[in-house]
Amino acid sequence: MTGTRTPGETPSADRATDPAQERLRRWRLVLGGDAADGTGRTLSGQDAAMDGALAALYGKGDSSPQSGRDRSAGLGASAPSVARWLGDIRTYFPSSVVQVMQRDAIDRLGLATLLLEPEMLEAVEADVHLVGTLLSLHRAMPETTKETARTVVRKVVEDLEKRLDTRTRTTLTGALDRSARVSRPRHHDIDWNRTIAANLKHYLPEHRTVVPERLIGYGHASRSVKKEVVLCVDQSGSMAASVVYASVFGAVLASMRSIDTRLVVFDTTVVDLTDRLDDPVDVLFGTRLGGGTDINRALAYCQSLITRPAETVVVLISDLYEGGIRDEMLKRVGAMKASGVGFVTLLALSDEGAPAYDGQHAAALAALGTPAFACTPDLFPEVMAAAIEKRPLPIPDAG
Repeated sequence: MTGTRTPGETPSADRATDPAQERLRRWRLVLGGDAADGTGRTLSGQDAAMDGALAALYGKGDSSPQSGRDRSAGLGASAPSVARWLGDIRTYFPSSVVQVMQRDAIDRLGLATLLLEPEMLEAVEADVHLVGTLLSLHRAMPETTKETARTVVRKVVEDLEKRLDTRTRTTLTGALDRSARVSRPRHHDIDWNRTIAANLKHYLPEHRTVVPERLIGYGHASRSVKKEVVLCVDQSGSMAASVVYASVFGAVLASMRSIDTRLVVFDTTVVDLTDRLDDPVDVLFGTRLGGGTDINRALAYCQSLITRPAETVVVLISDLYEGGIRDEMLKRVGAMKASGVGFVTLLALSDEGAPAYDGQHAAALAALGTPAFACTPDLFPEVMAAAIEKRPLPIPDAG
């Protein structure tokens, strides 16, 4: 292979100039070249190399997790062959596609254990899903791999913080200020939009103006702790991406003086990781992905933390597969809401949308006035702002 090029770019020699031939080429790459694919297309050069990388992962054979030895096409079970394949796909495909293929390789070919080798970790494209896999493996990692794993996780976490920090701070600072409005504001603290809306009945047509009898102003929530947020996160295996994002958001919220933040993770046991919130990487390595689920026990602990119900928002992030006492769980949610707690239920906090979840529990929570929905990281600041201001949550359209 000679020369350099942008990942995912096909060399001009392999690129068909005829649109019909280009479509045929793409279909051939998708269909995989079986006799029945119907294209009759032969690949060469970089196209053939791309096809080989795809066939190694998606070739014929059982797609259930295995070492790869019994497949008609596969990566084999050795680290060198997988490392070469990882290098190839980073050459042929853009980063977003590489991440999907890595995820599929781990799921389809049972390659997770190879991530226990430092050389492998240095070859992969780091993303949220890889972090989830590493967290599920970290208790089995040899000491020689742990530091490399922390480096990979820290890179992903820092990238997420850069992406999410500013928007989260801006959105929530505005929500905190609006929720702390005062009735005798100084001139520069007046919320003119709400002041005018509240005084429209005092409009004087002859002067074409409103004479406000009541001024509404922004408070200064940043001067003291005004709100308390409890993030209650399910750490069962299906919630890996949500755990990663919740840890990053927890660290951002904890750094805001106007919010007192607690982070609680749970399976059948409950762990309070609040004291680690200054470093989300420490939070993540304090989790234990997998195991059962006892939402009721976790909510009981969260309930014990609440001292100012009207100023508290509890965010439950879970697929709602409850292994504990269902009726008690629902009673706790109802009791918290009745006391004034803002309660938010997220089926997932990730870019992928809702995972499989317990529909009966979701319906029962909705009946309590707490609809359960999946939330992307980009929407999460708006959800929290709405919860803080006690206004309807911006629930995404299910369609």
